[in-house]
Amino acid sequence: MPFDFKRLEIPEVLLITPRVWTDRRGSFIETYKHSEVAAAGAGEIFVQENHSSSVRGVLRGLHFQRPPHAQTKLVRVISGQIFDVAVDLRPDSATKGKWVGVVLSAEDKTLMYVPGWCAHGFCVLSERADVLYHTSAEYSAEHESGFMWNDPSLGIAWPVTDPIVSDRDKQWPLFA
Repeated sequence: MPFDFKRLEIPEVLLITPRVWTDRRGSFIETYKHSEVAAAGAGEIFVQENHSSSVRGVLRGLHFQRPPHAQTKLVRVISGQIFDVAVDLRPDSATKGKWVGVVLSAEDKTLMYVPGWCAHGFCVLSERADVLYHTSAEYSAEHESGFMWNDPSLGIAWPVTDPIVSDRDKQWPLFA
């Protein structure tokens, strides 16, 4: 199997570690294989890819799209390192309002699978980071939403002080 799947504290959020094949020429990895991901219980088909490039201290999030355009995401860092966060938004979930966070880096090649019912955000830990993420729905401005990245009711332990946040991300409402 080319992937190792680890369920996080929100069990539907997966940390995916791909197998890396290396030889004298370099390396090769499969970053997504529908049959393997579906067998792990996360079989979304992805229809859009986004590329974010940011400098140290940038914090993006917490973002999500409302149904019917909710976006499941498969997040991968291709250069640098980030702290990646998913927050459970399901109203009747035992983990509603809970968050999980993991460090993703180009070096370790891990990916995070974030269901469409989660808010998502990340902050950059390295000098620069390039993040690719596939989404299960195309972007829809009218369905875009978010919550304040520093909402005290969520208590996310962001590993940055005084992050660089967009004006838009400073305007989102509180989760509660």
